[in-house]
Amino acid sequence: MSSHRPRHLAGILFDKDGTLVDFDRTWGPAVYAVMESLTGGDRARLEDLMAVSHYVEEERRFLSTSPLIAGSSAAYGPLWAKVLGRPAGPAFYGEMDRLFRTEGLRHVRPIGDPAGTARHLAEAGYAVGIASNDSEASARAQGDALGLTAHLAYVAGYDSGHGAKPEPGMVGAFAVHLGVGGDRIAMVGDSPYDLVAGRAAGAVTIAVLSGPLGEAAREVMAPLADHVIGSIADLAGLLERIAEQDA
Repeated sequence: MSSHRPRHLAGILFDKDGTLVDFDRTWGPAVYAVMESLTGGDRARLEDLMAVSHYVEEERRFLSTSPLIAGSSAAYGPLWAKVLGRPAGPAFYGEMDRLFRTEGLRHVRPIGDPAGTARHLAEAGYAVGIASNDSEASARAQGDALGLTAHLAYVAGYDSGHGAKPEPGMVGAFAVHLGVGGDRIAMVGDSPYDLVAGRAAGAVTIAVLSGPLGEAAREVMAPLADHVIGSIADLAGLLERIAEQDA
């Protein structure tokens, strides 16, 4: 990547799942393990949990309609609590998050070379951050596992106090952390939640087509995005084109 940074961009904020982390290869097996743990061998409850999660057991993946693809555990936690006969609330969501952190870390698979991408961005003078609807602890643990931590200036999860995407809080907090306006941040993600959050914070929005829907996501993502690329592997080229236009 060129060392010339577009003058108006100070930070690049990444979604995690579907952008840096392969959603299906990581969370397909991880969530199945969590569901098995929570149902304790009760096959009927496991089947009910898979049903409300829109999960395909034979393929260890989620349907595109699954609430787990972009939402936080606090968002779909009430569905799980009802199936399991558990009280919905912070104690249960915390238990879910601990299990997700353990299993997500065990199964984490990157998309491309996120550590290399983050390193090049940092060397080029950008601040790099992660804004995830996963818990902050899980995002940090996976960042460690993928070799990202040394290059990160900011990590936020749904439980970091800034709200969850599509609310703009995590994006705005990154801008405040850097001491810049929202228009000097680029939000990179594979979900409409990421782009809506970015736009609401005044950020440049960059859609990647590396999430669970792949190329099929283009139709819904393009109207919300300033730029659309295949994956983070294409980000360096995009930033250089932006730099040339800016120059």
